[in-house]
Amino acid sequence: MPSIEQLIKQTKFRDEKHKAIISVLYSANALNTFHEVYFSQYGLTSQQYNVLRILRGQHPKPATVSLIRERMMDKMSDASRIVERLRKSGFVERIVNKEDRRAVDVQITQKGLDVLAEIDKNDEKTDSPTKYLTEVEAKELSRLLGKIIDALVQ
Repeated sequence: MPSIEQLIKQTKFRDEKHKAIISVLYSANALNTFHEVYFSQYGLTSQQYNVLRILRGQHPKPATVSLIRERMMDKMSDASRIVERLRKSGFVERIVNKEDRRAVDVQITQKGLDVLAEIDKNDEKTDSPTKYLTEVEAKELSRLLGKIIDALVQ
């Protein structure tokens, strides 16, 4: 397996922390590309997949766009536009809120549930980037990344 130095053709880093940040950024970009390619076979982007999973978690209750935005992994996403693309594809529907007729809720459709069920059948494919990690290593990686997340959200 090539090292980060070989992958980006850089031999020097300020220190091990700098090297770790570069490795995380490289890995995040590679994972994002992997998921974009994988989900495209279902007519989805990774952000749309994320929204569908949020809505499945809410099902059968609808969700507001602000709730979706709050729970999305990519906080820079335009949740309204993503929901609209999902609606046009038939994966979600917009419903007028019964308590506040000006508000619109979003609910996953059967087509949305079906595409997620199909994707769920291929967990080994979506999990394949972690194939060289043991369960203990995956847990440790999550713990270490949690420390980085903690430093960023303070």
